[in-house]
Amino acid sequence: MAANEDQEMELEALRSIYEGDECFKELGPTVFQYRVGDVGDLKAFLVEISWPETYPETAPNISMNAFFNNQISQAVKKSIINKLQEQVEANLGTSMTYTLFEYAKDNKEELMENHQPFSNSITLNDSSVETTNVTQSSKKKEKKEQLTKAQKRKLADKTDHKGELPRGWNWVDVIKVSHN
Repeated sequence: MAANEDQEMELEALRSIYEGDECFKELGPTVFQYRVGDVGDLKAFLVEISWPETYPETAPNISMNAFFNNQISQAVKKSIINKLQEQVEANLGTSMTYTLFEYAKDNKEELMENHQPFSNSITLNDSSVETTNVTQSSKKKEKKEQLTKAQKRKLADKTDHKGELPRGWNWVDVIKVSHN
């Protein structure tokens, strides 16, 4: 098979696999991005893979220069690219974009283990204080609201055995409303 036919087949496969996945973006017929992790996650990163003309016989270009990655140090970016390059060498000659994205997803913690969030601003100490405050406040939000026995009974009386409110609990009597 010619390289272009391999690329077309892989492109079709990628589109069907990642259909509806908001982490995957097709920037062009040979350029793809995948966000590993959620948007608010401090260890999330974006991998961009572009295919040269002779791909998959030659290695794809792997980039982490997206604006999304501006909080990641160059050393960590280089480390991630090196680990992905090892996967490229193992899969050379085959369609590997999906494999690279899945490798990044499966090994996210290992790839980002040396990541220390930093700010591009001059005052580095203030930003570290802000990040600790954010993590402490998110821990506080995880506590469940404690209900008294009376509150639990009242809630149980309003709901059925599944914990759902009965049908029509918030309906408005149309006749009473129209007479006003």
